[in-house]
Order: sequence, then structure tokens, then C-alpha cells
Amino acid sequence: MSKKGIIAIISGFSGAGKGTVVGELTKKYGYAVSVSATTRKPREGEEEGKSYFFKTKEEFEQMIEADELIEYARYVDNYYGTPKAYVMEQINNGKDVLLEIEMQGALKVKEKFPEVSLIFITTPSVKELRRRLEKRGTEGAEVIDKRLARAKEECDYMESYDYIVENAGLEECVASLHGLLQAIHFSQSNQKELTEKIRKDFDQYQ
Repeated sequence: MSKKGIIAIISGFSGAGKGTVVGELTKKYGYAVSVSATTRKPREGEEEGKSYFFKTKEEFEQMIEADELIEYARYVDNYYGTPKAYVMEQINNGKDVLLEIEMQGALKVKEKFPEVSLIFITTPSVKELRRRLEKRGTEGAEVIDKRLARAKEECDYMESYDYIVENAGLEECVASLHGLLQAIHFSQSNQKELTEKIRKDFDQYQ
């Protein structure tokens, strides 16, 4: 298995359960999770530095100017972005890093780091997506309608992702993702050191 950690981007429709799935992956298997910065207001139970780094618009724009973000995007009137330093430190120490970011940001990261894996999480149906958004109880009908309208547009991004995972049930989804993430270590692009070692061994053997 490659010694360097991998970067995997977890995206999906708002309400598809990305945060819950990533939380379970971290708790059960010890993945490192990049904490995003955002200008949106904290929801009940969210903690600074664990859920997000909560920033004002001015603070976030200063981070953009200082090139402190791997990517950033504006979504439903708020900024979201991925701080750079933590991610690079973790993968260099052999930890797998999960980035939970929206589609625009994911494609920007893929441009900078072609080796990253893009994983898209979806609900089984639009009806189920609405049910989960309503169940959260954090937003009114107008915002939920906006999120569903945005999700319809986001269907176009699915073709740009390497893997599509249905979140029909938490336990099954988490198990599938863990297996997928471990398999990514054995991809040709992540086994270049081993490939080169075998070639050198053959040269010396002859």
C-alpha cells in the first residue's frame, strides 16, 4: 500500500447525508477530515474548528487574497473553502484526508491535484432528498426549494466524478465508502513507488 495518504473529495446534494457519512468514517476508521471555512452561520451543535471555521465575509476574502485556500466557492449566498496547510500536512504524514466540499470546489481541486478521487453521494430519490432536508428542521420551505433547485442543476456534475455512491442507509454507505477508499490506494497512480522498485529490482537481478 502507498505510504503517502490520499485525498478523497466527498460531494453530493445538500441533504444527502455527506456530513453524517464522513463523521462515521472518521469515527470508525480514523480518516482525517479537512475542516472547511465558511461564512454561513453555525447550526445548533456545530463547533468552531470542528464543524467549520466560521468566518466573516471580510475574513474569508482575506484568506483568498493570502492564497490560504486550496479552493473556494460561493453557495446559497455564502462562501465555502478548504484551508491548504492542514491537508498537505496530513497526506505527507501518511493519513488519508477526506474533503467534504461542493461540486465547483471539487473540480477546482481536481485541476490542481489530478490524483485526487472524486466521490459523489446521492439519495435514492428526489422525494427522499426533500424528506431529509425537511427532517433537519434548520431551514424554511423557501431555502429547501432553493436547495432542491440547486440539486437539479448539480446533476450535471455527477458525470465528472470518479465514483457515485447511493446513501440508502448509513451503515451500508459507510462500509461501501471505506472499501472504496482502501481500494484507491492500490490504483496505478498511487503505486508508482512500488512499480519503480520492482523495475529496479529486475535491473539488479539481471
